Amino acid sequence: MSVHAQTNEIQLNKTWLTGSCGAVLHDVDIAKGVDQPLFEAIHGALMEHGVIFFRDQDITRDQHKAFGSLFGKLHYHPAAPGPEGHPEILIIHADENSTYSAGQGWHSDVSCDEEPPMGSILRLETVPETGGDTLFSNMYAAYEALSDRMKNLITGMTAVHSGKHVYAGRYNVSADKMVREYPESEHPMVRTHPVTKRPALFVNSGFTTHIVGMKPKESKAVLEHLYQHIALPDFQCRFHWEPSSIAFWDNRCVQHHAVFDYWPEVRHGERVTVAGDKPYYEPA
Repeated sequence: MSVHAQTNEIQLNKTWLTGSCGAVLHDVDIAKGVDQPLFEAIHGALMEHGVIFFRDQDITRDQHKAFGSLFGKLHYHPAAPGPEGHPEILIIHADENSTYSAGQGWHSDVSCDEEPPMGSILRLETVPETGGDTLFSNMYAAYEALSDRMKNLITGMTAVHSGKHVYAGRYNVSADKMVREYPESEHPMVRTHPVTKRPALFVNSGFTTHIVGMKPKESKAVLEHLYQHIALPDFQCRFHWEPSSIAFWDNRCVQHHAVFDYWPEVRHGERVTVAGDKPYYEPA
């Protein structure tokens, strides 16, 4: 990367993954610290590409958390406890005893929260010999590709996102506790990104249960259409993990899907999540 002396602007050396989303940022060593010009360059790349990737990042848990904290307050997962002394860390692990992997199915992280996370920063330490990729899908592009009639139908409508069916039983959290401590949230089906001001589709098969104001069959039909639409390869990129790789995605405009095609091999890493704000829709 190079720095322009007059503007103090860093030009990142990066490689696009696809024309829709995703870019690998080269020559960045998070362990050495991130100053303001580099932070602005990384943030700009995230806004441009929706998800960014780094290779060969040998960082500690504290450095991982410090990097995430540059982008906002850290989020605490509502159901999965972090390792001792690091409640902000979410362990991602699958092995020969696993019947599923974290992140299966298209979703935006913890969208059941009243204020869903802004972004997630995942670093994998152990990766399978083959498989274990993560897919990402651009929700700006997904929204833009809808017909005008469908846009008119869903824009301004809201849908309910729930974590009960996702977390109860998986993290030994009782359904009663989920009801009391982690209630469902209602979010706009099309949200305005608070930074770019672009509209993005904001329903996902992981957490969204139904559309407010529609009969159940109508809601199911519309949501199933949108879920199939989100999964089209036109909007996607695919990231192949290597040890010490990092993926940083913007949950406000990107969904992801972790492919569980490596059983019984081990896939292990840790995620730091950046807190967000309440989704809203604002006409352009």
